[in-house]
Amino acid sequence: MNSLTLRVGLIAALVVAVFAGLTALALERAFRDSATHAVEERLQAQLFLLMGAVEVNANGDISVPERLPEARLTLPESGLHARITDARGHILWRSPSALGLPVESRDSRPFTARMTVDWETAGGLVPLTFTLVEDRTGLEAQLSEYRRSLWGWMAILAVLLLAAQSLALYLGLIPLRRVARELRAMEQGDQGQITGRYPVELKPLTDNLNTLIQQERAQLARYRDGLADLAHSLKTPLAVLRGSLEQRSDTDSRQALEQLERMDRIVAYQLQRAATSGRSALAAPLDVAPVMRRLADTLNKVYRDKEVEYSMQVQPGSHFRGNEGDLMEVLGNLLDNAWKFSRHQVRAVAGHRGRMLEIRVEDDGPGIPADRVQAILARGGRLDEGVPGQGIGLAVVSEIVTAYGGDLLVEDSALGGAALVVCLPG
Repeated sequence: MNSLTLRVGLIAALVVAVFAGLTALALERAFRDSATHAVEERLQAQLFLLMGAVEVNANGDISVPERLPEARLTLPESGLHARITDARGHILWRSPSALGLPVESRDSRPFTARMTVDWETAGGLVPLTFTLVEDRTGLEAQLSEYRRSLWGWMAILAVLLLAAQSLALYLGLIPLRRVARELRAMEQGDQGQITGRYPVELKPLTDNLNTLIQQERAQLARYRDGLADLAHSLKTPLAVLRGSLEQRSDTDSRQALEQLERMDRIVAYQLQRAATSGRSALAAPLDVAPVMRRLADTLNKVYRDKEVEYSMQVQPGSHFRGNEGDLMEVLGNLLDNAWKFSRHQVRAVAGHRGRMLEIRVEDDGPGIPADRVQAILARGGRLDEGVPGQGIGLAVVSEIVTAYGGDLLVEDSALGGAALVVCLPG
């Protein structure tokens, strides 16, 4: 029921089914009433015809011609029979169609037309009662045939109505499908905003989406520019202070230099943390392989003296949905740590596992003890103080991965060292 088409389709099917059922019942009831009324009127007319064919003499004896006005009265089991009775209820005449039938019909609800008249003769008035009885067999057969025909045509009409409603729903939801296609194109980086022309009902939605996207991008750009300006502004005074303190050798200067180094690490960490944009549903997907290859080439030059053997395995179609700077920061820190602590071998593997992007960086270095994992992920945490660095690399990676809703795992590598595994929404 999360589908709008399915929801509206089920409602339309229910409405059509109820409408068709009620309409069929109403038509069937109307036809039954009309047919019943027609039978009653026909019986009344046949009764008058029978009365016109009867002759009564002065003694009160009646005579009925052999050829009756209604042919069914002469046919046995025709469903229609007549009788004439006197004032005391004695049967004076029965139609040939009533031969073999009991006086009272076995049908509990037969159609009956009855009239009592005082027949005037030379000998006086003769009271006579004329009765016509017709069973319901013919009417019920007619109703059954009508019912089959009616429900058949109503079923066909319901199917046609559902088809028409489905077509109308399909045509009516075309703009929504176009919006969905444009949003997918934006996610894939094929376009920057919604450009189609839409009905007035959707125009506010598409305009607001475009405005929101533009404002988000402009705000992110201003935010990053402000952070870059702040970093540039702090860089110069910190460098001056460091240069001044390094020229002095007293204890206070060394302590101040340590605090300055700590301040430098904190500023770098907080700037990087603030600059992390996090996952965006409308961000264009970035191919992981070129970024990883470019960083590896740079690190090979930086650590050329170590002669590290580097191997890279990237599954085709491995994409990162987010900011390119965040991806470079994550891969840069992981690869830089691997090159720093490796002896001779580094391996990077990337690929999709379900809907997650998994990046695995391994080395053949000393590894990371399980009891020190939380320490190295903390700000300023380091295992080897002899290796240059500020101790914020993995903390930055952890912050970025968390901002994107992913996980950072530290495992043992098959190469003998550490394996850092990053799982991000792909």
